[in-house]
Amino acid sequence: MKIDLNKLLRPNIRQLKPYSSARNEFKGEASVFLDANENPFNPPYNRYPDPLQWEVKEKIAQIKGVSPENILLGVGSDEPIDLLFRAFCRPGINNVVAIDPTYGMYKVCADINDVEYRPVVLNEDFDFSPDKLLDACDENTKLIFLCSPNNPTGNALSVTKIVEVLTRFSGIVIVDEAYIDFSSQPSFLKKLNEYPNLVVLQTFSKAWGSAGIRLGMAFASSEIISIFNKIKYPYNINKLTQEHALILLSHQDQVRLWVKDLIDERNELARQLAAFSFINKIYPSDANFLLVKTNDAQRLYNYLVTKGIIVRNRSNITLCMGCIRITVGTSEENQILLDALKEYTF
Repeated sequence: MKIDLNKLLRPNIRQLKPYSSARNEFKGEASVFLDANENPFNPPYNRYPDPLQWEVKEKIAQIKGVSPENILLGVGSDEPIDLLFRAFCRPGINNVVAIDPTYGMYKVCADINDVEYRPVVLNEDFDFSPDKLLDACDENTKLIFLCSPNNPTGNALSVTKIVEVLTRFSGIVIVDEAYIDFSSQPSFLKKLNEYPNLVVLQTFSKAWGSAGIRLGMAFASSEIISIFNKIKYPYNINKLTQEHALILLSHQDQVRLWVKDLIDERNELARQLAAFSFINKIYPSDANFLLVKTNDAQRLYNYLVTKGIIVRNRSNITLCMGCIRITVGTSEENQILLDALKEYTF
């Protein structure tokens, strides 16, 4: 499938002359830097970081099996989500389509950018219909968001159905894979070369255990990545974050162990939660959390707060009435939760 990025882009972005930073203008080795008005003291943090984070991207590329030119690094996944709106959606004219329920930042970014947000409700199994999703689109629809595994439902979406949307939609399809490491389904990264309208989002916040460094990844064609680089802030990823990412990327074996432990804990937690009479349903999960339907979500939430245990009440979310979302913790943390639930009366 071919797409015309020039037609999809906002006219002002198509014509934009990007900011030229000192670190972008000079290529090569040097011993004296007098170009960027930096303080000469307090090395190495006196220097601006690499604006395109090539060392980090090279490491990620080796692990993910893509080219460094297919990677954008952002301040969490929220930065590339916002960049998608800024690149493709004209305020007050264009719209985006997303499944419902799903990750809340898609709508927040739409509202910030004055872009109509069109939610398409999932069925009772938290599955979606490509026909219904595409029926919500019109000539002004630029983006479709598909979170898989989905938040807050926890389930992975059908690969076949996502491919159908990619094939039939002439705009950009975003597959948000924040939780993909906990799923048995394959990543869509292997399909980047097949679908030029595909953008895959991943993060260091979940499997990599580094929510605190705020580092997200967007994978797409080099053409789309070059557009993102054109409009992102010049030094969006600081030196400390890049340093920590490089350390993490050198410890893949440890990350794999974390993921295995969390999957095992998730399955055991689901098994034990099923024994409580006030829990009506535990939804299947491909993520590091469980969505649990209860008799009274707010009452249970309030009780757990008194025990110093914080979960998430999702009752105000579409299709999640009576549900709480429980993040899988360590074995010790999960046992504290289970012990507290044994004392709960309703």
